[in-house]
Amino acid sequence: MHVIGIFLAAALGTLAIGMVSSWVDRKVTARVQWRVGPPLLQPVYDIAKLLGKETLLPERAKGRGFLLAPVVGFAAAGLGAAILWHANLRHGEGFVGDLIVLLYVLTIPAIAAIYGGLASGSPHATVGASREMKLLLSYELPLVLAVLVPVVQMSRSPEFGASFSVGSLVEFQVKHGWTLFSLSGVLAMIVAILCIQGKLALVPFDLPEAETELMGGAHLEYSGPPLAMIKLTRFLLLAVSPIFLATLFMGGLADASSPVAWLAFAGKFVIFLVLVVLIRNTNPRVRIDHVVRFFWFSMAPLAAAALVLAWFGL
Repeated sequence: MHVIGIFLAAALGTLAIGMVSSWVDRKVTARVQWRVGPPLLQPVYDIAKLLGKETLLPERAKGRGFLLAPVVGFAAAGLGAAILWHANLRHGEGFVGDLIVLLYVLTIPAIAAIYGGLASGSPHATVGASREMKLLLSYELPLVLAVLVPVVQMSRSPEFGASFSVGSLVEFQVKHGWTLFSLSGVLAMIVAILCIQGKLALVPFDLPEAETELMGGAHLEYSGPPLAMIKLTRFLLLAVSPIFLATLFMGGLADASSPVAWLAFAGKFVIFLVLVVLIRNTNPRVRIDHVVRFFWFSMAPLAAAALVLAWFGL
């Protein structure tokens, strides 16, 4: 029951943060385009409206898989939030290898979107699922290499050694300074931010949806509560991603009992959220082949260079 309580509290709390973050994103985007933008509670209104609508099942859809995919994606995003919060609130109580589990868990929403698109039986959704698959294969390698940089930095410390524990990474940065305070950390953070932009499927990497081309892409055939579940997953990921970056590169939540530490953590979250919103509003969408080349031949070598620099203590 204790574990279930932690999961629910982390998921609901992160979901609330994600809704506010989504409103900030939409509001800033509207102001950039000389529009007023939505009210603060617009994300809540959107979800409530979808929950009250009928679920339409396409004639060619694989029923169970089509409807189950959004649930799996939402559950995975909530589990990722729980792992992150538990590691930040109780540094020494995480399980061994929770960083690896976190990487796997945060991949599941994209896999669920791919499966849902393919199970819908729609040609437009299938193209969106294909693009989601290519995007996933593009950014995962440089993201993993970037995430390994703080691990390698910590492995050089006799006190901590090699560990894939998120809580240990937080403790190491509290005692020895942020990962960002190094050349390898700066390079890894740049790569990670761009990979997260791809994971969130935001401009310039929003090809899986591409409303002007695919009318919603992999999510085209969803309606009612399943579509609400997809939007809730997006809210969760929009909150989890900045928390993930802040934990890896800026020390996370140093002391859960200190109000000052909470304010500092909120500031770190805002910094990464602002970067995500700025990237979205200052770049055009790029073609999928350009995305693959960008991540494989630009970001992956940069992340590998950061990993080598971290090995030498730079």
